[in-house]
Amino acid sequence: MEIKSKATLDVPIEDVFATLSDFEGYERSALRRGIEVERLDTLGGAGVGAKWDLKFQFRGKDRQLELELVEYNRPEEMVFKSHMQGLDVDSRVELVALSRTRTRINVAADLKPQSLPSKLLVQSLKLAKAKIAKRMDRKLAGHAKDIEDRYRRSAG
Repeated sequence: MEIKSKATLDVPIEDVFATLSDFEGYERSALRRGIEVERLDTLGGAGVGAKWDLKFQFRGKDRQLELELVEYNRPEEMVFKSHMQGLDVDSRVELVALSRTRTRINVAADLKPQSLPSKLLVQSLKLAKAKIAKRMDRKLAGHAKDIEDRYRRSAG
């Protein structure tokens, strides 16, 4: 099952990519939300092979997610592979420069169940796909607005 979303920002592509690849910022944000984050690689920054182990509670159960950055093509694309209890997810973040100061973000997540419980989960998600896509659109739009606001503050 694939879920897609997109947003357009009035920010140059390099600045959008720099913000999206600020993994240390995402780690701090996750920690503030009660997610345990462990960086498993020794890169010390962004790049192919960056890897994390995340532990969190979801729907009353402890979950563990392994996340790895498998493609990193500055400033156009990042591809992640993740695995969580029988569910593999391939995620792609693609940036397209619409002009010198305008960028489109395309995000896609492809869920691939590997076990019976994850197949049942994905099947139930398919029934709510429109609702999930709308929620993803709202989240991406909010993140895009944050990036624009941050860019305006730093440029002004």
